[in-house]
Amino acid sequence: MMGPDAGGAQLAATSKLNLRGLGPLRQAPESKAGFYLVLAYLLFEFGRPQEIVPGLRAIPFGTGLSVLILLNVLMSGKLDFSRTQTKLWIVLFGVMAVHVPLAVNNFWALMTFKDMFLLFCVYLGIITFVNSLERMMTVMKLWMGIHGFLAIMGIVKGGLGIGAWMGDENDFCMVMDMAAPFGYFLFFGAQGMLQKLKYLGMLGSFILGAMASLSRGGFIGLASVGAYCWYRSPKKLNALILVVVAVVFMLILAPDKYWDEVSSSTSEATMAIGTGAERLYTWGIGVEMFYSNPIIGIGQSNFPWTFDRYEGGQNFLGRSIAGRQAHSAWVTLLSELGLAGILIIGGMLFQCYKDLKFVRTKFTPAESRQKHGQTIRAKEDIRVYLAMAMEGSLIGFSVSGVFISILWYPSLWIMLALVVALRNISETQSEGGPLGVVRAQYPQGSSLPRYGERPVSRL
Repeated sequence: MMGPDAGGAQLAATSKLNLRGLGPLRQAPESKAGFYLVLAYLLFEFGRPQEIVPGLRAIPFGTGLSVLILLNVLMSGKLDFSRTQTKLWIVLFGVMAVHVPLAVNNFWALMTFKDMFLLFCVYLGIITFVNSLERMMTVMKLWMGIHGFLAIMGIVKGGLGIGAWMGDENDFCMVMDMAAPFGYFLFFGAQGMLQKLKYLGMLGSFILGAMASLSRGGFIGLASVGAYCWYRSPKKLNALILVVVAVVFMLILAPDKYWDEVSSSTSEATMAIGTGAERLYTWGIGVEMFYSNPIIGIGQSNFPWTFDRYEGGQNFLGRSIAGRQAHSAWVTLLSELGLAGILIIGGMLFQCYKDLKFVRTKFTPAESRQKHGQTIRAKEDIRVYLAMAMEGSLIGFSVSGVFISILWYPSLWIMLALVVALRNISETQSEGGPLGVVRAQYPQGSSLPRYGERPVSRL
């Protein structure tokens, strides 16, 4: 008879043999709920079906989805504060929290703090759950589809956006300016004529949407995006042809009213008594706010509520214009958050530039250079095109933002999240993470797939 110890040893040995026969244990599949919530947020915040379907506007989709995303991030155990942008978010909240009890209008300071916290929840969701190239491409498909829909709606509505924070024609044009680089660079990254025509058509719709808005500041933003796209283009001659086609497209389709609006941007009437003069007067008051509160500013969303305090007996053409916005994202930043805000948000944008440069450099090796067992031709990897598109999008926001108050809109903050996610994905591959399966699908010496050529991996 065997003793209990001997029996236990035999059972353990048998178990080991059985486990070896079963092969390596599989990890439980990652939940896709957080990723789908991110997609839903993008649909409702940017596509805004609630502006079209009766009754949906009463449902706070943005708030509910943001909270659910945060809960999923916390439950995933992947909450990560290592990125510079994420750390700067925390510093930004510290500055904004100070203003809640001190600002002239505490309510708007608190509401903006709340809105930014909800955006931070989505930011965390994007950098956590958009964690593979396949998922990034899914986001890009949805992103492009939403903005194509917005372009059509804007054209149909005569240059007005779908509603909410995109309702104004200038705000709508900013959204089109930020979308245009994606249509442009994904055109170069796509494989096959059908895919290229799709992105060329989207690029055309974004340009048409921007023109329909008749936004003069938006035109300057679009021009800056066009210049950047040509500068970063992998094939300068092809890019020049595409830019010329786009310009001819604009010249043919743009009404005379559009060019009249653009040409009036610096006219004597505009700069003396028109919107240009009014903007300059407003910006001057914003600078006075900064001089009086240089460290942390007057508080988020408090520009309209403190305007009259800094006019000091001045007026514009015999009347006060207190209560209006700064009509510039950067004057808003300067006056409302002071030097602290400039350093925080400037630091975020600078780190985004470094992240995108990292991606462009990493995936644009010399044509004959071997990398991870693959020959990757210059700028063939889709991540390079995504990096250039995101950089161009941030330029479109930055230049358009000179003329409109868009600092607290979702556009900038969601783009920051996409940049961080792309950097994370690019580093994951170099460490043999989830994207290792992509390399295994293609033999040595072959290139990674371009966008639209074939699926990259499973979700």
